[in-house]
Amino acid sequence: MKYKKITAFVLAILITSFLVYKTSKEVKEEAHHAAVKVKSQNSNIITFEANAPQLAYLKIDVVHKGQVPTVEALQGFVTYDEDHTSRITSPLNGRVTQIFAKVGDKVKLGQSLAMLDSPEFGQANADLMKAESDLKLKEQAYDRSKNLYEHEVIAKKEFENAESFFTQAKAEYQRALGRVKNYGLSKNNNFILSTKVAGTVTERQINPGGEVKIDNPNPLFVVSDPKHLWINIEVPEKDLDKVRVGQHLKIESSAYPDVIFKAKVILISKVLNPETRRIVVRCEMDNVDEKLKPEMYVYATPLDGEAELAYVPNDSIITEGVKNYIFIEKTPGTIEKRLVKVAYQGHQYSFITEGVVEGERVVVSGTLLLNSEITDN
Repeated sequence: MKYKKITAFVLAILITSFLVYKTSKEVKEEAHHAAVKVKSQNSNIITFEANAPQLAYLKIDVVHKGQVPTVEALQGFVTYDEDHTSRITSPLNGRVTQIFAKVGDKVKLGQSLAMLDSPEFGQANADLMKAESDLKLKEQAYDRSKNLYEHEVIAKKEFENAESFFTQAKAEYQRALGRVKNYGLSKNNNFILSTKVAGTVTERQINPGGEVKIDNPNPLFVVSDPKHLWINIEVPEKDLDKVRVGQHLKIESSAYPDVIFKAKVILISKVLNPETRRIVVRCEMDNVDEKLKPEMYVYATPLDGEAELAYVPNDSIITEGVKNYIFIEKTPGTIEKRLVKVAYQGHQYSFITEGVVEGERVVVSGTLLLNSEITDN
């Protein structure tokens, strides 16, 4: 009997302590909640005080206006702009004696990249020297024959022979000179590989002492201007009427999710791929910051050249049934839940026809938190 009383007494103390703790905690939470959130008569507006912890979870950005896409974002890949790219091969067999450039180096137009010791080039130079020497002899012989013929010392036939030999010597010299010029620069009878464009060395396939063959399938150097790139996209057959030459595109990359690049259509293929039912479209873009690299994958969105609407990030939209809402910061700490009408939803952004205008401040992160706060409100 004594143990039962003690047990009941201890149990009563525990229950009382738990109730006091729970009541105290709820009072503190309500007091804290009331201190940071002020209820509004408008059920779609919520106001937080300056010290509200909820504000730390919100990211707010300005609403911008832009051209409306004509089709969904299409996958594409970045490639060299061949109008600003030089793939350098050797017209001669030889051995590499010196290399003047490495991958990543910026080079100027005509700058030397490597030196080759080539017997063929040496022979071409020897032929040029021989032709030059022969030309001088034939020219002197021609001048003597002309002078003698004019003074009636030799017959006309002899003068004509000298003239013919001189003409042949000139032709041979021009042939030898053209051959050497066609090969390009030389230094101490060694052949010099040089670049035909200014840019950056992006590839190098030779090493000091290595053999170079004219039938090598790969270029020895690739020099390209990284500020100019091409983007190839494949457009479905059904959307071909929505793409045209000169049209602007919005380019997005997973490597830079917050950056939008711009490009322009320069070529639409004349041939349809029968397997994919798609047509290759080539675009050019100015890669001023050199952020995009060849072989990167991107999303390309053709834009309507006339229509412009306000757009917001997809993460800022809350969907309830068939309706879409966003949260607008009316004043610091005061947030309004607003119904909007989405005209087009792309890969990252949605274009709005009603409910928001350019320049307003939209909540782009923390929308689920706000929605629960307004629901509780």
